[in-house]
Amino acid sequence: MIKLRLKRFGKKKEASFRIVACNSTSRRDGKPLQELGFYNPRTKETRLNTEALRTRLTQGAQPTDVVRTLLEKGGLLEKIERPSIAIGKAKLEKEKLAKNKESDSSKTASDNNEAAN
Repeated sequence: MIKLRLKRFGKKKEASFRIVACNSTSRRDGKPLQELGFYNPRTKETRLNTEALRTRLTQGAQPTDVVRTLLEKGGLLEKIERPSIAIGKAKLEKEKLAKNKESDSSKTASDNNEAAN
């Protein structure tokens, strides 16, 4: 299977990445099949070879999560909500509602105590 992933290069603690197409079993910095773009996380600079990326995606190449977000920002892929993100948002919303209920119940209890005095 062909994967679209990031290949690290640059100095120590000043990493930059190339977006490459490679076999899923090859090493991170191994020889890629094709270089498709560039990403610098420090300056947020991204350069994409859109034609080559489109051809690789139509051939069935699977992007990693980070590459998928870069392609979504570049407009090559539709932005989809991943299940893990949806579950996390639902969990946060549930916790928020529970917290609000606790604070409301404590307020009504304190109001009842004040009214009794």
